[in-house]
Amino acid sequence: MPLPPADPEQARRALLPAGLRDGLPPHADRQAAATSFLMAAFGRHGYERVDPPLVEFEESLLGSDTGGIGQQTFRLLDPLSQRMMGLRADMTVQVARIATTRLAGTPRPLRLAYAGDVLRMKGSQLRPERQFVQVGVELIGAPGVAADVEVMRLAATSLAGLGVPGLSIDFNAPTLVGAICAEAGVRGRDLLLTRAALDRKDADAVRRHAGAATDALLGLLAATGPAEAAELILTSLALPASQQAVRARLSQAIGALREAVPEVQLTVDPVEHRGFEYYSGIGFTLFARGVTGELGRGGRYLAGPEGHLEPATGFSLFMDPIMAALPAAPAPRRLLLPYGTPHAQAESLREDGWITLAALDRTANPEDEAHRLGCSHVMVADGIVALPDQKDTTP
Repeated sequence: MPLPPADPEQARRALLPAGLRDGLPPHADRQAAATSFLMAAFGRHGYERVDPPLVEFEESLLGSDTGGIGQQTFRLLDPLSQRMMGLRADMTVQVARIATTRLAGTPRPLRLAYAGDVLRMKGSQLRPERQFVQVGVELIGAPGVAADVEVMRLAATSLAGLGVPGLSIDFNAPTLVGAICAEAGVRGRDLLLTRAALDRKDADAVRRHAGAATDALLGLLAATGPAEAAELILTSLALPASQQAVRARLSQAIGALREAVPEVQLTVDPVEHRGFEYYSGIGFTLFARGVTGELGRGGRYLAGPEGHLEPATGFSLFMDPIMAALPAAPAPRRLLLPYGTPHAQAESLREDGWITLAALDRTANPEDEAHRLGCSHVMVADGIVALPDQKDTTP
C-alpha cells in the first residue's frame, strides 16, 4: 500500500475534497478490468456502447428532472455560449437523450451500453463517494415484460460472471402506492406522512394517516420480503384497475427470473419509491451478500421529450460497491528482470503471463531490489526464483 506523504506541505497538497479520492494501484487497474468485463458482457448481448460528454447544457442534461437529479448536479457557465451547463450526476438521462435524438431513426428496440464517471453534489451515508464509475444498459422501444426480464437477467448474469457472490434482486412497483392513495383520496400532508411512514415500514403511522387507503397499504407492507410469499399476498389485494397490469407484470418477471437465474435470491418491496420517482413500471435493486448498500438499480421508465415518449427499461451499476463485493484478487506474478535482458526474452515472459519490471541499472543484490519494488519473483542466472516471503505462483 502506498505510504502517505511525510512532509506537511505534501500532505496538504494530497488532500482532496470530501467524497473524492485518487484511484491507486492495484485497485484502479482492477476496477478498469472489471468495467471492461461488464461492457464486454453487455456487448455480447447486442448492447452497443455510447459515450456521452461529461458536461452538457443544463436543459438537455436535466430535462424535466422528475428524478430529482438536479439537486445533485454541479453547474457552471459556459464561457463560449454564456449558457449554463451541468456536470453529469447520472448517465441514464444522457443515454435516453442520445436514443431519442441522434439515434431516433435507428430501428427499435435499441440496445445501448455505457460506462463513465459521474460527479454528485453530495454523497449519502451508505455511499459517501461523490465521484464514481457508473456502468449500465438501456433498452429503448420495447414495451413488453420480456424486455424487463432481459435487462434484469443481464445484470444478474454479468455480475455473477464477474465473480460477485450472493446476488439478490429486490423488486418494487413504484406506481402502486401513488395510485392507491389517489383512488382513496389521500392527499397533501397526509400523503407526505403516509409516504414517510411507508419508508420507515411503520404500520401504526400508516393507520394514522392513510385513511381509506390503509388496508391496501398495509397489505403492501405485509408483502415485503421473499418473492414467493409476496406474490401470494399481492394477488389477494384489491388494487386500482390501473395497477392490476403492474401486479401481473411483476409476477411474470419474478417467474421468469426464478427460472433464468435460480441461484439469485428474489425479494419484493412494493412500497419502496426513493430513487424510483420517475419510473413508470417495475423497478429493481441489486444487492450482494456482505456488502452494505446497493450494487445498482434499474427498471422501466419513459424516455424522450413530452409528446415523443418511448417505453424504456435498463439498469445502472455502481463500481465502488461492486469492487467491494468481489473476492480478494490473487497477488500478481511480478518478475524483476536483470539489467540488459534481451527484449525478445522479456516479451516471451510477458506472453507467458508474467508482469515484468526491467532493472534500469546493475545491482549487487537483485533479490533485495525485487522485494523493494514489490516483485514476487526475480530472474537470476539459474532461472526464475520466487522470493522467500512470497507465495510461488509459477504455473
